[in-house]
Amino acid sequence: MPPECHCCDQLVEWPRPAQRPTWMSEEDHAALPESITLRELKYKVGPRGFRVREVTLVTTLLDTETYPASDLADLYRARWEVETNLRHLKITLGMDLLHCKSVEGVLKEMWMFALVYNLVRLVMLEAARCRGVEPNRVSFIDAARWLVRAVIDPDAEYAVSLTSLIVNPSRESRIEPRVIKRRMKEFPLMKKPRDQLRQDLLRGKLVA
Repeated sequence: MPPECHCCDQLVEWPRPAQRPTWMSEEDHAALPESITLRELKYKVGPRGFRVREVTLVTTLLDTETYPASDLADLYRARWEVETNLRHLKITLGMDLLHCKSVEGVLKEMWMFALVYNLVRLVMLEAARCRGVEPNRVSFIDAARWLVRAVIDPDAEYAVSLTSLIVNPSRESRIEPRVIKRRMKEFPLMKKPRDQLRQDLLRGKLVA
């Protein structure tokens, strides 16, 4: 973040909400402190040629020497990459649904996903070196597909060359709406075992 973009760095007091949120118990709400000291940053950002916008960042990192405002602004700016990386783990690689039932099995499953994720990242790093670009510009999905093909047929021509991987354009200060493109199925979540749900359906039919 350029120094001239820094507008405000101050400590503020946030009082405890007078109205208790519905998800919080009365005991937990009463146990909250009367107020909390927070650090509030305000700065302006925006790509060249576009209207600048003001960002307000509130944090509990109060030490200005240990956590300079410019570093916090840069970290907040990189949050898009963090969310994208988590999505790659959960959606692209399929970690959103774990199949093991035991704690040990779940841990092994998570380690497996982490191993595959790091292998894909290594492919992206090598491809970036070959193309002379930043690693985060190499397509994660394309690198994952390359890795699968290379494991199946390591002697193939594409398994040797990394220059064919897709390189995305630089997307600094990217802004996207938090919406979904496809409408979700309007069915309730399964919160009971399937056998119990079947029994509930049978009882309902018998009563009817």
